Amino acid sequence: MSSSTYDLVVIGSGPAGQKGAIAAAKAHKRVAMVDRTTMIGGVCVHTGTIPSKAVREAIFQLTGSAVKALYGDGYRGSGEISIDELSFRVKDIIARETQVIRAQLKRNDVAIYQGSAHFLDDHTVQVESDGGSTRLEADKILIACGTRPAHSPEIPFDNHRIVDTDHLGGLDGVPREIIIVGAGVVGLEYASFMAALGSSVTLIDQRPVVLDFVDREIAEMLSYHLRRLGVTFRLGEKVTQVGLDATSNRVFAQLESGKKVLSDALIYAVGRQGNSDQLHLEAAGLSCDDRGRLRVNEFYQTGVSDIYAAGDVIGFPALASTSMEQGRLAASHMFQIPFENMPTLFPYGIYTIPEISMVGPTEETLTSNRVSYEVGVARYSELAKSMMLGDEAGMLKLLFDRQSRKLLGFHAIGQRATEIIHIGQAVMFYGGSVEYFRDMVFNYPTLAEAYKVAALDGLNKLL
Repeated sequence: MSSSTYDLVVIGSGPAGQKGAIAAAKAHKRVAMVDRTTMIGGVCVHTGTIPSKAVREAIFQLTGSAVKALYGDGYRGSGEISIDELSFRVKDIIARETQVIRAQLKRNDVAIYQGSAHFLDDHTVQVESDGGSTRLEADKILIACGTRPAHSPEIPFDNHRIVDTDHLGGLDGVPREIIIVGAGVVGLEYASFMAALGSSVTLIDQRPVVLDFVDREIAEMLSYHLRRLGVTFRLGEKVTQVGLDATSNRVFAQLESGKKVLSDALIYAVGRQGNSDQLHLEAAGLSCDDRGRLRVNEFYQTGVSDIYAAGDVIGFPALASTSMEQGRLAASHMFQIPFENMPTLFPYGIYTIPEISMVGPTEETLTSNRVSYEVGVARYSELAKSMMLGDEAGMLKLLFDRQSRKLLGFHAIGQRATEIIHIGQAVMFYGGSVEYFRDMVFNYPTLAEAYKVAALDGLNKLL
């Protein structure tokens, strides 16, 4: 068994691991990174963020969705879309993104060990690969091993007709009818993708509402658009059994209420499981919860002072964007590199069709906190750019304090919502007021112009 010593060993090459490794390397530390053979880039690049968003863009391009919005259902794009066409585009993007990450790590002299890692003690990690075993010793260790889809023992996954979100490529073509269990962010995204491809989707969730952390008006608009795409919601329903119906040779989901839903395929999208349960944590004096999540302090330090954790494995908010910062800040703390604390003001992006983005509290939160606020709204139907894009159903909502006129939050739905939200985030971070948007000049025609329209709408309500 070979052995090497480093200042930092990073377990996982996703956003948190990458940024943590590079931050330490730039501080002239010897850094090693460990990940599974085919997973450089982590879940983010291979089965999560990048593939799902690439699928979304491919659907828009291949189905001509944006053009249909302009010219009606009479427009025909490139015909029926196959899973192979989507897979080809996704695989190309994954390969290119993987090359970018490898190049970044190489430029910063980060040593890459491919294989499965587990702890021997709180300063030693063993890497198992086809080529044998390697022992890595380090002053500091960063756990950024990510997550995998959570499984239920009652679900008979076959990676063909009953799949999790990591195995969508196993589906035989685009199903005519499909059940999606789980109406969280991931379930909603895939429900909208399948519906846009022409599938009849049944979305099942135990919760009575979708996206309870999102502005209610925005969430209701999303539900309306998904219903128009052909999504049937079965909310407040618990799935008690899943299987193949022998008579019809179709997938079924039996509900606690007595209903039985039949379809051609089923996607199980109920939460994520942290991969830390595969690391032999007990050897390092650590433990995780039943979802594989690790507890950390404000510096991303675990209960063992020289071991840090960042990214999805520590739970909320489990976003690629926040994971990057967590990894960088963890490395900064462990090696006394000057840093600012993690900002509390960060945006959410939900890549459904249509997409949603938000930053700051919702109307419901402000109301429960007894904040006197006002609302300014810009509807996409008022914007020339939206008409050009074929999306007149979107909306930007800004919230501000009635007395001080200080900005409190922004909520958007529609094309490029995840892009334009950053304008509001920047102004809000620096303590701006609603008058900023009233007084600024925006390029015309743009979606950014929605900020001025919304500001004027809100200020008119104060007259």
